[in-house]
Amino acid sequence: MVLIGGLSAGALTGCGPGGQSPPISEQTVFTNNYYLPGVGYYHAPFRAFYALPYNFREPSNQQYFFGDQWAATPHQSITNISAPTPVVAQQAEAQRADIPRSGFGSTSHHHSVWS
Repeated sequence: MVLIGGLSAGALTGCGPGGQSPPISEQTVFTNNYYLPGVGYYHAPFRAFYALPYNFREPSNQQYFFGDQWAATPHQSITNISAPTPVVAQQAEAQRADIPRSGFGSTSHHHSVWS
């Protein structure tokens, strides 16, 4: 069942038509440590994105990172797939770097040699 859930999440967060990923919402599910360019790594137990992977071990202090905190032991959770909170989904959609964005301001400034 866990494997099937992981495959479903990969399908839902994969590329859509034209090679673009679908918009992120509170219904979009991600597997633990899913990386989204410009946003970071998804920590499924915490339903949010962070700069470092879930249970990243820092060699210098021998601590583990999860859910925006450090601890001497890795976090243990049965949650390996979840959807972000509405606020996190909105922030992630605004920060993501895997989709092209057009600049609306560029069309309002027209420069010509005739003016």
